[in-house]
Amino acid sequence: RRRLSSSQDNDHHDDEDLEEESYMYQTAGSEAVRLQVEECMGLPFYVREIRGKSRNTSLVYEERGHDEVEDLFHLLQTVQKSHPEIEAVSSGAILSTYQRTRIEHVCQRLRLTSLSYLWRMSSQRALLDGILDDGGIEAVLVRVACPPGLLPQKHLNRNLRSLRDDGTLDDLHGRWGMHPAGEGGEYETLVVDCPALFRFGRLKLEEVVVVCDESDEGVGILRIR
Repeated sequence: RRRLSSSQDNDHHDDEDLEEESYMYQTAGSEAVRLQVEECMGLPFYVREIRGKSRNTSLVYEERGHDEVEDLFHLLQTVQKSHPEIEAVSSGAILSTYQRTRIEHVCQRLRLTSLSYLWRMSSQRALLDGILDDGGIEAVLVRVACPPGLLPQKHLNRNLRSLRDDGTLDDLHGRWGMHPAGEGGEYETLVVDCPALFRFGRLKLEEVVVVCDESDEGVGILRIR
């Protein structure tokens, strides 16, 4: 099942556990989000199963029943009832107009402000450096889909900073035009430490399993147990 989360303020397996692809949400690593929010950040955690599908895929979103965007609307509606003081929603949209416009659509209906601080902020590499260096963020790869550059057995659970520092991301950008911050879907990450937000310690991944897509050896996710 896919789940949508919200907060206030190496074994080889077959593909039966691979997440269903979403146009809107990252589901890889979502098993650990509750720990991020409640134990590392000390904030209330809200979750909703994603029941909808990507039914409206045009850039301009119009409200449509059973679309996965409506699950975000209902989740934030629940959060508002418990925390009426909330005024805004922050997202990490970088280049995806598809995602940004849908978040803005939901926020407008709920009279919330959409904050997209990273939106077209700087060059590809400068953006990655700012996240890792200025923000002091530590993150690991939980999904890869960039063969032959990133491979599940080799790169899943690798620290994003180490891939930046050893030149892997620059090499892939130079050879195949991969976005260094993974904005093209080449990889997805899970934050395990963020000094500004993780006030009660870093996230510890005690047990992980690499799950690969048998139909495409370059696609895989990190299952967290």
